[in-house]
Amino acid sequence: MSLLLNTQSIDKSFGSLRLFRDLSLSVFAGNRIGLIGPNGAGKSTLLKILAGVELPDSGTLSLKKELKIGYVSQSQDFPDKSPFEILQEWTHSEHIAKTWLSKLGFTGNEESAAKLSGGWKKRLAIALELLKNPDLLLLDEPTNHLDLEGVLWLEIFLLREVSTFILVSHDRYFLQKMTNRTIEINASYPEGLFSIDGSFENFLEKKQLFLEGQIQQERSVATKARREIHWLRQTPKARTSKSQARIDQAADIFTEHANLKKRNTQRSAKIQFEGSDRQTRKLLVAKNLGFHSLFQNLDITLSPGMRLGLIGTNGSGKTTLLRLLARELEPTQGTIKEADALKIVYFDQHRAKLPLHLTLREALAPNGDYVIFRGNPIHINGWCKRFLFSPSSLEMPLEKLSGGERARITIAHLMLQQADILLLDEPTNDLDIPTLETLEDNLNDFSGAVVLITHDRCLLEQTCTQFFSLNTGEFFSDFKEWKKEAPKKIAKAPKKRAPNKHNESKQIEKQIGLHEEKLSQLSSSLPEDNPQKLQEACEQIAELEHQIENLYTKWAELNELS
Repeated sequence: MSLLLNTQSIDKSFGSLRLFRDLSLSVFAGNRIGLIGPNGAGKSTLLKILAGVELPDSGTLSLKKELKIGYVSQSQDFPDKSPFEILQEWTHSEHIAKTWLSKLGFTGNEESAAKLSGGWKKRLAIALELLKNPDLLLLDEPTNHLDLEGVLWLEIFLLREVSTFILVSHDRYFLQKMTNRTIEINASYPEGLFSIDGSFENFLEKKQLFLEGQIQQERSVATKARREIHWLRQTPKARTSKSQARIDQAADIFTEHANLKKRNTQRSAKIQFEGSDRQTRKLLVAKNLGFHSLFQNLDITLSPGMRLGLIGTNGSGKTTLLRLLARELEPTQGTIKEADALKIVYFDQHRAKLPLHLTLREALAPNGDYVIFRGNPIHINGWCKRFLFSPSSLEMPLEKLSGGERARITIAHLMLQQADILLLDEPTNDLDIPTLETLEDNLNDFSGAVVLITHDRCLLEQTCTQFFSLNTGEFFSDFKEWKKEAPKKIAKAPKKRAPNKHNESKQIEKQIGLHEEKLSQLSSSLPEDNPQKLQEACEQIAELEHQIENLYTKWAELNELS
């Protein structure tokens, strides 16, 4: 296995905020690495260092000679040109640009990349990096802003197009399917990180064993520390050289115990939405609901304890439906009836963005030094600790915080409002895995109704009692029912046919048709629950696509000559 890059003892801080210290890791060809860790641990910064976008404060980064690295950041900006024009400028080939548009799922009629949704910009950005033919691809939160179908597409696309990558993600299903190695940056570990080969599930098992062992180690060292404290209290003031050596040894034991205790202190955000405990059987009833051409004739009833997951491609109307239920929009047909004095809390992924010039103090407690939670005043120092912020960082501007840290602030705002219904539009973007798990638990305990839009399949499956597909107009009681059909619909690509000009061209067209039919069959029957077989199938798909591309190139040459 070829070594691609190696870091030795790298440090990185921003002002007084230390992200990581003495961090060392190696990356080899064939590694498909999931990089995880708490919000603010420095995952995005580490990717930037590996990409050469930023420099470490100290330590060394060694790269294999002529190593080509591709890097896709969390957000993308494109000029006011079509995706086709942008791809053609990079490739200098109309044919290759059209081929990649097809691979990416574009229709070819998109007018401006600048006006694309976040998910489609992400697809285009990944393609531009892959056109560089990188030895190593770095991806920062690649599933953010993708709908569920987009995430499924990305899984298939990356597995067949990229052999070595590092991706930062909090999507647990995505990590399980995509990676063969997991690295967590976390102060809980002696070296600042924990690296395990194998699946993400295997990593979680090894992590649990390691942390349990570290807790046992803390208990053992604590016993030694108590023994040394007793000895120190009983020892006369006159010290011999022998007793001085034991005193030095005791100091080392106390230091070790303090370090272990600090590492074993697991913190998670305390998320707790305030339900009204209303006993009304029907909180909201929508009958024959429609909005222009997006959807028609929807019947939805929200009751206490119901958690409805909305599923659909970008543009299918998920957010529009949420805005209708929040009464921000009026339906073009049908009616919405609410229980008396109904309280709705709406998390809008676009409006949730806070002005970055605000300080953490101003964002968490805009009306003074106290917030009122469940009728009780809580001082800003205690409130910020609830969301894993230190009181010493209250004057820090939001622009210095990570995306996940800002997301926790938004959730803090929601918790101050009593609710019968929670309408949540992509609340999980940038949240770390411990915070996601806490969010899951709280939504399951919430007494009111929840309507949820998220690309996080684990959150959907763990929390929702019903699912509604905007694309098909169907309700599902089991998320697995939807999962059976979605990969088939996403994987199938539209077939192309070359013009019929002469016999050889006809033969190539026939070969293309046979290859594309085989490609469609493979794509529609992917073994989703078996990562090894999925990888093999994706490799076959990649080879077929390569053959199809060569056939199209040959067909184009023939038609230029004729």
